[in-house]
Order: sequence, then structure tokens, then C-alpha cells
Amino acid sequence: MNNGTGIAGPQTAVRGGMTADLRIDVARSAGGFRIGGHASLFGVVDLGRDAVEPGAFTAALAKRGASGIRMLFQHDPAEPVGRWTEIREDATGLWVEGRLTAGVQKADELAALISSGALDGLSIGFRTVRAANDRRNGVRRIVEADLWEVSIVTFPMLPGARLKVLPDGKSAGGALHEHSGSIGRRPEGRLPDRASHGGSPRDDGGRIAALRLAAGLRSATRTLHGKEGRA
Repeated sequence: MNNGTGIAGPQTAVRGGMTADLRIDVARSAGGFRIGGHASLFGVVDLGRDAVEPGAFTAALAKRGASGIRMLFQHDPAEPVGRWTEIREDATGLWVEGRLTAGVQKADELAALISSGALDGLSIGFRTVRAANDRRNGVRRIVEADLWEVSIVTFPMLPGARLKVLPDGKSAGGALHEHSGSIGRRPEGRLPDRASHGGSPRDDGGRIAALRLAAGLRSATRTLHGKEGRA
């Protein structure tokens, strides 16, 4: 993948004797850059035909807590970019809040991309503990998931799983519903051990392309990760 644009430090430009400050505030761009959003939406079918049920993360959160769930970029264990400070289930799904880590190049790059609106996807990495297959519609219902990590991603399997920059202060849990895109739609596709992150592909070209992408991701995940789930 492209490395993006790193934030090396303050830059200035001089025009007509006036200095224009072009730097991104370091406290906001990395160490103080606070993000949050729903990484999973209960009952919403993702592009792999998986849907997460309420309570699916209860055991994992009790066992690990937010500090035990890693913040990664694109599910890459070699790319931790910050830490999650709060992870909890609410009426909508799995709410996460955290901060990118100052001094980490990728975190600085992500801060710039998120600030510009170029990147806003969330995706969960988990192991399926219990699931039920609905033969009527081909949807797999994830009843219990052993959550390991929540990633910032380019293409979430659940199109409604999105993050947003949060102001410092109180928890903003649930304040991102207007940013959730295709919440409530029902997509097609199938992925191994992936949690719910869906929209609902119809017969238009864009959604057909999404299905093809999901199939490719499914094949790669089976090959590289066995039963490990991502959504």
C-alpha cells in the first residue's frame, strides 16, 4: 500500500513577508487525536452475509477490557497505531473510542487522512465462538465473538462501520448515527468468521463490485488466517 503523507513536523511558507503556518497541530494529529465510532452494528448483515447479535462481545470485553483489544491499521499485527480507551456494547452495536499514538509514523499519516475525510472505516478482528446459520436467507448469526482487535480500514466489510474525530472531553458514544451510511440494509456475499459490517448490495454495478471484492477477501482470509474472523 502507499505510505501516504507523513507529518514530520511544522512547515511554514512565506508570502509577501507574511508567514503562513501550515502545520497540523501535533497534539491533535497524533497523541491527542481522538476517534470513535461503531465498529459493529447489531443485526445488520455485512457483505459476507454475517450479522452480529447483541451481547456477542460481552465475554470478550469482560476478559480483556478495552486495553486488551488492539488498535491496528488494516488488520496488520505489525501496524499498531494507537490504543482503544473505551469499548462497549450499546443499543446500536459495538462502540469504540481511542487515540492515535504520537510519534508513530503511521498514526501521523492516519491522522492526516482521517482529518481530510479520506479514511473512516472500522473493522473488527475476532474468533467465532458460537454462531447459528439461518437457512432461510443464508445469514450467519454471530452469537459470541472472541474480539481481538479493531482496525482502521479503507474498505470495511460493514459499510456502516465508520469512525469520526471526537472532541476531547466526555464520551460521545452513539453520536455517529448520521455517519453510518447503509445501516439497516441487507447485503449479499460470504466471508469466513467475519462479524457484521454490512450494507445491502442490490443489482447495481457498484454493489456487484463490492460482492466481488468480498469474495476475494474471503479467499485471502481463508488462506492466510484460517478461522480467524475480520469484519
